[in-house]
Amino acid sequence: MENIIHELINNEEILVVLVITSAILTISIVKALTSMVGRLAGERTRREVAAYIAEGSMTPEQGEKLLASTKQNNGSSGCG
Repeated sequence: MENIIHELINNEEILVVLVITSAILTISIVKALTSMVGRLAGERTRREVAAYIAEGSMTPEQGEKLLASTKQNNGSSGCG
């Protein structure tokens, strides 16, 4: 193991490639997780709106309007 570490330190080209590759891999994983969390949050919102409509707290028109506004604001922070 020490030989591999010394070889990487001595050969800077390999070290640079490994650092860039690991950075790209990390960014890809974080982006995929962020996208997954966003989709789950959108699905949870649709379920909650459907539950409000089912219990009578909200009309279907209000629910439709609310879901349309969340689709329109997709990707923004929603504040202001």
